[in-house]
Amino acid sequence: MLKDIDLTMLNGNPAKFADFADKVVLVVNVASRCGLSPQYETLEAMQKKYGEQGFTVLGMPSNQFLQELKSSEDIAEYCSTTWGVSFPMTEKIKVNGKSRHPLYAELTKTKDSSGKAGNVMWNFEKFLVLPNGEVSRFRPTTKPDDPEIIEKIEAALK
Repeated sequence: MLKDIDLTMLNGNPAKFADFADKVVLVVNVASRCGLSPQYETLEAMQKKYGEQGFTVLGMPSNQFLQELKSSEDIAEYCSTTWGVSFPMTEKIKVNGKSRHPLYAELTKTKDSSGKAGNVMWNFEKFLVLPNGEVSRFRPTTKPDDPEIIEKIEAALK
């Protein structure tokens, strides 16, 4: 189950996905040096708009596409100074392959709108996890504030 999966936060503190289980969670594999990194701005705006209503973004930095900074400290500094990121972030993880993070081992079983499951295609792929365990998958070029994502978030927060 998703809620039993262990996480290590960017500051090194242990956590579990269960810590977010009562929230609507948008899990995103982020990367600082990606052409899609301006999505950080939208993700942070969504965190500010919906955060107090039971929503959170969970950023999970990954260097699998060779576009993430080296250390947790560098990632934290970049995200806070460049984009004002306040949402929780984990340590750097792998999203594909044998050593992919257990959360991604589960999330990547979810099919996207074209019916395809499997590997993460690129940075900023999004998985919307509802408190009831329902997962929706959105590929990297789908903007975080795409109407379909916003509708699902707002419906789940009511």
